Amino acid sequence: MTRTTLDLTGLKCPLPALKTRKALKPLHPGDQLEVYCTDPLSVIDIPNLIRETGDTVEITERNDARVVFLIEKADRSIENINGAPPT
Repeated sequence: MTRTTLDLTGLKCPLPALKTRKALKPLHPGDQLEVYCTDPLSVIDIPNLIRETGDTVEITERNDARVVFLIEKADRSIENINGAPPT
């Protein structure tokens, strides 16, 4: 298991979600991605993205300055959970 840090401070919607999605693709199951955001909409966008990917997310820090997400890559993708073939 590895932990990667992604600093997205200063970026505005939709860039934090797009860059998080891109950073998740090469990760292996069990790997973690720690994401730093300053965009207030990220507290909506990042969890919605993770709901789509089937991974897990928790907010480990939230204050006026930033939000920190800890995302763990799931053992399988949401497509596999729903029975659809992987793309």
